[in-house]
Amino acid sequence: MRTTERMIELDIAEQRLGLLTRLVAATTRVKSVWRAIRNRRAANRLADLDDFQLRDIGLSRSDVDQALQSSGFADDPSLHLSRSARNRSRRALRGLALD
Repeated sequence: MRTTERMIELDIAEQRLGLLTRLVAATTRVKSVWRAIRNRRAANRLADLDDFQLRDIGLSRSDVDQALQSSGFADDPSLHLSRSARNRSRRALRGLALD
């Protein structure tokens, strides 16, 4: 009986990241968390504006409240706020009713 040897190459070992790569990744994470916290503080200041001022920038009180409630402490609420303002301006340009 003849036995055939077959080798299976498994790529099990994980590639080790260098010190510089890990340092850049950690710095990037810290920057993004800091940016999210800074934007959250700005969104909290939006809550201090009255309804007329919010309407001037294309937002409503419910937009600000919803953005602050739906995002966590280190989450960035600015994406939700900019999307709400953009949708409201599109509806206004089409002549549709606003909230």
